[in-house]
Amino acid sequence: MNQSARIFAVAVAIATLAGCSREGELVVAEGVGVRATRTACPAVGVPQYTGDITTFRTPGSTLASDIDVTATLTDVRSTCDETGEKIYANVKFDVLASRMDTRGARSVELPYFVTVLRGGSAVVSKRMGTVTVQFADGQGRASASAQGGAFIDRAEATLPDDIRAKITRERKAGEADAALDPLADPEVKAALQRANFEVLVGFQLGQDQLAYNATR
Repeated sequence: MNQSARIFAVAVAIATLAGCSREGELVVAEGVGVRATRTACPAVGVPQYTGDITTFRTPGSTLASDIDVTATLTDVRSTCDETGEKIYANVKFDVLASRMDTRGARSVELPYFVTVLRGGSAVVSKRMGTVTVQFADGQGRASASAQGGAFIDRAEATLPDDIRAKITRERKAGEADAALDPLADPEVKAALQRANFEVLVGFQLGQDQLAYNATR
């Protein structure tokens, strides 16, 4: 997973300000006619190059003629419970798989990970799981579903009061900073980054598999 961790910062572009305003939430103006709500619930996504997995009949081979099983991680969805001090995000997803040799019934186990990422690059936690795809005799395609969960500290995902005050402070015409965007303030940007959490799910790949996905 080392290589995956290194590409997280550049591979994941997930919006962190979204949704509808509710009491107690922070509503941020992002531009003319654009308003967004920041929630403590994490965004959910799939890191680049980890949404597919390919296995080969011969170890070390990358020939198309030697492909054994291919699978794609799809339909990622999440639910979030932010009522307690620990925010819990549950992620569900489907796996669509195919095999080249359809002779006989076969069970294929595919490893996946669920990672909590903070600030776009810092890996907070990582959990491993396995999804099992069952092929019937003569069947070339099959699917399965899996899920994983992650806890996030509410205090770490919440903006400090002074930062919230900077963002929401009413500015009057004629004031020195009336035309300044509070989100462009380095201190505000850094605080938003620290409080930004993502839950990422993908196939657990070896170095060769990552390289194959990145270059195919």
